[in-house]
Amino acid sequence: MWAWLAGRVLRNRTGILIAIGIITAFFGYQATKVEMSYRHGGLLPKSDPAYAEYEHFLKTFSADGNVIVIATQGEALYTPAHFRAWYQLGRDARAIEGIDSVFSEANLYTLVRNDSLVKFELKPVMASLPGTQAEMDSLKARIRDLPFYKGLLYNDSTRASLMMVFVNAKLFNSEGRTRVIEELEARVNAYTASTGLPAHVSGLPWVRVKSTQLVKGDMPRFVVLSVVICALLLLLFYRSWRVMLICLGVVAVGVVWAFGSMGLLGYQITILQSVIAPLLIVVGVPNCVFLVNAFHHDYVQHRNKVKALQRMISRVGAACFITNATKAAGFVAFCITYSAALVEFGLIATIGIMAIFVLGLTLVPIILSYMPVPKQRHLSHLDRRWLDRAIGGIVSLSRHRRPAIYATTFLVTVAACIGMMRLKDESRIVDDLPADNPVITDLRFFEHNFHGVMPLEVIVDTQKKGGVLKDATLKRLDRLTDTLATYPEFSKPLSIADAVKFTRQAFYGGDPERYGLLTGTDKRFMLPFLENIGSGNSGTGASASLSSGKAFMDSTRSTTRLTVQMADVGTGRMETLLAKLRAQADSIFPPDRYKVTFTGSSVVFLKGSGYLVSNLISSLFWAVVIIVVLMALLFNSVRILVVALVPNVVPLIVTAGLMGFLGIPIKPSTMLVFGIALGIAVDNAIFFLARYRHEVKLTGGDLARSVDHAVREVSVGIIYTSVVLVAGFCMFAFSRFGGIQAMGVLTTITLLVAMLTNLLVLPSLVLSLNKRIMSKAFNEPLLEIMDEEEDIELGALTVERPQQPNTPAA
Repeated sequence: MWAWLAGRVLRNRTGILIAIGIITAFFGYQATKVEMSYRHGGLLPKSDPAYAEYEHFLKTFSADGNVIVIATQGEALYTPAHFRAWYQLGRDARAIEGIDSVFSEANLYTLVRNDSLVKFELKPVMASLPGTQAEMDSLKARIRDLPFYKGLLYNDSTRASLMMVFVNAKLFNSEGRTRVIEELEARVNAYTASTGLPAHVSGLPWVRVKSTQLVKGDMPRFVVLSVVICALLLLLFYRSWRVMLICLGVVAVGVVWAFGSMGLLGYQITILQSVIAPLLIVVGVPNCVFLVNAFHHDYVQHRNKVKALQRMISRVGAACFITNATKAAGFVAFCITYSAALVEFGLIATIGIMAIFVLGLTLVPIILSYMPVPKQRHLSHLDRRWLDRAIGGIVSLSRHRRPAIYATTFLVTVAACIGMMRLKDESRIVDDLPADNPVITDLRFFEHNFHGVMPLEVIVDTQKKGGVLKDATLKRLDRLTDTLATYPEFSKPLSIADAVKFTRQAFYGGDPERYGLLTGTDKRFMLPFLENIGSGNSGTGASASLSSGKAFMDSTRSTTRLTVQMADVGTGRMETLLAKLRAQADSIFPPDRYKVTFTGSSVVFLKGSGYLVSNLISSLFWAVVIIVVLMALLFNSVRILVVALVPNVVPLIVTAGLMGFLGIPIKPSTMLVFGIALGIAVDNAIFFLARYRHEVKLTGGDLARSVDHAVREVSVGIIYTSVVLVAGFCMFAFSRFGGIQAMGVLTTITLLVAMLTNLLVLPSLVLSLNKRIMSKAFNEPLLEIMDEEEDIELGALTVERPQQPNTPAA
């Protein structure tokens, strides 16, 4: 098959080039349609109960997490000039298209009793800006007489004041949100510059946009770094500009095909998808290195370029296919999961890897066929003394120091298992951002002063029409509010009970002592006013909800919400908190009469992160299964499968152990490493064992000599490709995202250990067990990948114009 394919490729060079050009142009056009993803979450499948509960909440109460918070700190705010600037910042923010309303100490409302109309009216607390310090002090006192806002808009103990900016939820799921954030940031910076007061900004919309901007900034940087690193290594290996350009050109076309597939399938660029381009470059270049090495190795033996090109395809085509298939297996396994984010990432990566395989097997020989024969300096990489000495040392160690290799491997594995016991499952919403990023420092400010900004919603279904406003329900909501107040991780909760308390205070002339739930006497006096609540009130969306209570109840008044902001405590602490709150909520709201649901962006993230980790674990299992099946086709022997997997499982254990010792938690970004690294690392074992089997035939069954020859033959390729891969993945360590950093560092460590185990442990095991693993099935595989016997007729090729009649080109 592969000899036939070699003939077709070399005979139809022009047609293949035209076809690839047309396909690349098509995919290039499709790639222009790829856009950034501006949606949050997407980790849970639609069938998950947590997803269904969140969607039901959104339909009932609209979006959560649509608030940007701005805060300043210090007594200097409460001077006429600075307070005026704070007020103006709110007005400027409200003028930005995409911002619905603003809520702060300078832009807040109170309820006023109107006896003539028998209703409550919504009035600004501040009739006019304070002109003197006495007026400022009086205004501050009036604000402090409104307990509803205490802990919500100000914190007296830390002298911090907060501004809530409500954004348009639909706009913030589109590209237009970037403009809103940039305009708001410009106004905040102008406020800081004019007053000298600090300003901190956070909130889920703000974090989402800033994270997306970092992704967009990292993408071109990673692509440039990956190209530069691979180019330098190729020049170092081959000392040939044309080889470098051929390899990078093939990979570049593969990247275009991958991104064109994204556009064709309607996928968007997420944090995961942002690493596709550099990942394909790093993984694809070793594929080209393997092909060029095969061409050079064959060419030096007979100096016939056409024959070397034909053998490059016919002899290593199957090997290339299997090794690329095993690489792709680590990504294909993601497609078996139920996470849309993983499925998209796995599918595009798989398409890219297999595209680079096809392009490498066609473009590399075709382009080389048009090039002059390699010069001696281009072939010097085949004869490097330092590399020969290193390979000689590897052969000597595997032959004479096997007990030491086994003992070292055993001790390292035991130590790694101890480290694995320390692993923790921990993710945070802002996990990927660097610790010194302003987004993180501002978030910590809000957690210290207002206990957090991440949304958590408690939905109480009374299962009765009008049940929300019953005394029993309001009292239970008040008890739940008091319970949440005992946790330092939660901000001040808001519910319909707080709106009722605010109404009672307004009825009694704004007396802060009257801020509380209604008594029987209150109801008799307030009944006419209560019946008119919500009629004729005006104000911002946030302020109007105070008077009508619409933001807290559904249309039938049977379901209500208690909304609270919380710190980004991580999935571990979050699970503990939710378990405690569930028990406490059930003790307050009898489960046979009330249905209490915890939802919101924080809960969805917790569930999504856990779901993603479990899916990654299952994908690792399926990756192993797929790789085992592929290797079974190659070697047709259970014994050889075990021998091949041992040196490739050990690196995964070592990496997991290092994670435990270094305190790197289990989270989606770190779990990605194992499936990807296994698919890449097992290639080394496949090349060695395939070569070993071939050498057994050539040496007439001399097993020891076969191992020696196999090690010497494949070590150069293993070292070269490992160097490229390690250097490429090291690049990810320079990312500004912690998750991508961890993926780069951990994959690098895994591949380094895998290189050592495949060069030392695998040959040692084969030498120790050679008679036990040899079988007729091993010698007669289902799929042959080393073909040394069949060449096509060189005279039938028309790669170059012959120098003499009836003489093939050289």
